Amino acid sequence: MTTTTALTNHQVRLAKRPTGLPTRDVWSFTTEPVREPADGGVLVRNLAISLDPAMRGWMNEGKSYIEPVGIGDVMRAGGIARVVASKNPQFKEGDLVSAATGAQEYALIEAAQARKAGLFKIDQRLGTPNQWLNVLGMPGMTAYFGLLDVGQPKPGDTVVVSGAAGAVGQTVGQLAKVKGCRVVGIAGGPAKCEWVVNELGFDACIDYKAGNVRQGLKDHCPKGVDVYFDNVGGEILDHVLAKLARGARIVICGAISQYNNMEAVQGPKNYMSLLVNRARMEGMVVFDYVDRFPQAVGELAGYLKDGRMKSREDVVSGLDNFPEALLKLFKGENFGKLVLKIADA
Repeated sequence: MTTTTALTNHQVRLAKRPTGLPTRDVWSFTTEPVREPADGGVLVRNLAISLDPAMRGWMNEGKSYIEPVGIGDVMRAGGIARVVASKNPQFKEGDLVSAATGAQEYALIEAAQARKAGLFKIDQRLGTPNQWLNVLGMPGMTAYFGLLDVGQPKPGDTVVVSGAAGAVGQTVGQLAKVKGCRVVGIAGGPAKCEWVVNELGFDACIDYKAGNVRQGLKDHCPKGVDVYFDNVGGEILDHVLAKLARGARIVICGAISQYNNMEAVQGPKNYMSLLVNRARMEGMVVFDYVDRFPQAVGELAGYLKDGRMKSREDVVSGLDNFPEALLKLFKGENFGKLVLKIADA
């Protein structure tokens, strides 16, 4: 077993609750000695962590689908890591694992925490470590169950997805194409729109930064929107609500446009369209589907292998760059799944 007594852990902790954007002053950077795992525990070294819009909600105090990160606690994050010491017979030194490791260099996962942390070995035959943070990780699981269980697309349906070039959106659109749907993305900038159409195979993409989203929906969804997978909320949600087809399903996954509001969250103004079109709007949280993750991983890995699905990761290096890297999400600067690299594989 690797000796850990000489190792030092570098961590990013939440120093105060942000108002608006979580700038660098929200965080504190700490160090502490690395401890050996107790019986049943595992010590891992983070290779990379996932940066997700949901992190902004986890910083807020108040009731939600998951408890907020405490002041002074290591920031919650999912990671891909390598086992450096183990007293758990299911894991050995050198194994690559996925877990809720946090924004830190090393994570000690005790036996009682293993299930809550979602600790499991990853199979690199199915995908790269970065893909295990993307299509085969939490974003892919969100896309899979949000689209298929909540959106319930049928062949021939028109599916619209916002944040189309992001982690969840890219998988939603490709999966909808696999299921025989017409897919229209909404993304920011010509490069992202060209990528989702030319590389991912979307039928069209509306550049919300360039002009009229409402007109784009009219042009590309002449028969209306059957399924809308919403990652952004706000004004774009209202535009889509105005173009619903009868019996439409709206999947509320996220609302990144609203997360840093200094005022009240902007709710949908066109909600009466749900009544007129006998439509349904439903929120989804990926943690409700944990027991079925292997089903989704198996299917999505098959699509990656046979070329029906691609993935793109936007990788930033260095734990010290965590604050600025996270802000890329809220400024629309990330192109693909945002990953923070901490160590070489």
